[in-house]
Amino acid sequence: MKKQFIVIGLGRFGSSICKELFKLGHDVLAIDSSPERVEMMRNFSSHAAVANATDEASMRDLGVRNFEHAVVAIGENMQTSVLCTLMLKEIGIPLVWVKAKDLQHQMILEKVGADRVIQPEKEMGIRIAHHMDSEKVVDYIDLSEDYSIVELVASEKLMNQSLLELNIRARYQCTILAIKRGDEVNVAPMPDDEVKLDDVLVAMGHRNDLKRFEAKGI
Repeated sequence: MKKQFIVIGLGRFGSSICKELFKLGHDVLAIDSSPERVEMMRNFSSHAAVANATDEASMRDLGVRNFEHAVVAIGENMQTSVLCTLMLKEIGIPLVWVKAKDLQHQMILEKVGADRVIQPEKEMGIRIAHHMDSEKVVDYIDLSEDYSIVELVASEKLMNQSLLELNIRARYQCTILAIKRGDEVNVAPMPDDEVKLDDVLVAMGHRNDLKRFEAKGI
């Protein structure tokens, strides 16, 4: 379904989000105080505008109150980021996601009403660390402080056995969400679906259980 997004701040992070959302077919209003950055995004957004993100009159003139989702990607200037977030929530934007540069920034953004706070460097650092920790890990996503989703490569230990035979949920308290085989993805696999060598298992569970499954079950 086509959605409407505002992306404020067109640095590397913001422009990347803007391009991808536009590529996915959504309406995207791209905003930055830099004319050069705005010009670079004209072909990758529905509309691009030069504006001060903390000027409520300018934001209202651009029609931001008609958008359902905003991304504030002004990570380095904490004051501008916080003021912009507060203003968007007061205008009535239902969902405001904001980039933070550190924990203090994140805590302030949460207090002024940000619906989700992202620390891209921290999140990417965690994912890369898990890649480096084990050659079995293809990808890693934190769901909360305790729960995660991890993609693991199946070894000969699992080869030609069904999920029922492997009994992963009972043995490791992990849920297999999908099995990826080449370009094919089996979402919500059935108990009698077999695992083949080098399949990628998408597993969800507590971090400790996932680590145990990775060490002993995969």
